[in-house]
Amino acid sequence: MGIVHVAVGVVLDSERRVLIAKRSAQSHQGGLWEFPGGKVEAGESVQNALARELLEELGIDIGRATPLTTVSHDYADKSVCLDVWVVDKFAGEATGREGQPLLWVAVDELRKYDFPEANAPIVDAVIKLDVSFPGAC
Repeated sequence: MGIVHVAVGVVLDSERRVLIAKRSAQSHQGGLWEFPGGKVEAGESVQNALARELLEELGIDIGRATPLTTVSHDYADKSVCLDVWVVDKFAGEATGREGQPLLWVAVDELRKYDFPEANAPIVDAVIKLDVSFPGAC
């Protein structure tokens, strides 16, 4: 079983809300909420993968992305390495280009949503760093 390397964006709007997307019912961990992103392709940098995935999934162009954390997690059927970045500057309006529902959520509301197990450390990191995100006053 190989490790799936995933670039993940914690996308923040001007009100410091976080964008979450609902996984399709047919996908791995389907029906749960997630931070947008996707697989890093062979030979692709994490930053390029993140930019490509956010453009494909949401229609936004990254203006600034800062590393937040890395999470390794083993599911019964696969292992993932999540390379997580805070995206606090972007161009465009986020829309679910793949039909996925999107929500802008206040940081202190994140625990009310069901995320895949691998996302728990991301939620924790976002909540801990809420007041000190890059660009925060």
